[in-house]
Amino acid sequence: MDDNTIQLTIIDREDVEHSIEAPTDMNFNVMEIAKASDLPVEGTCGGMALCASCHCYVMTDHQLTDPTEDEEDMLDQAFFVEENSRLGCQIKISKTIDGLVVKLAPVD
Repeated sequence: MDDNTIQLTIIDREDVEHSIEAPTDMNFNVMEIAKASDLPVEGTCGGMALCASCHCYVMTDHQLTDPTEDEEDMLDQAFFVEENSRLGCQIKISKTIDGLVVKLAPVD
């Protein structure tokens, strides 16, 4: 792993853990990394916080940026929302989230 790469763990809906290396120098977010890793994340709105198809649960104690009003509004309309719910498209890949673990939220 080089200086521009972090480690993420994404737990899919069957509770299988996927350890993924993600580049920090390409302005990606968790949703895009999950899609690129062929995980079942739609990202229907293209990362604009206009849908909840990338809804996930943050399983680690990382200090993430606070949700925007748009993200909170979208989560208010999502199913299975918990205290640790976030939209994957709103979690930017950066050094500060190295080791982050997220679990994909159920879709139905």
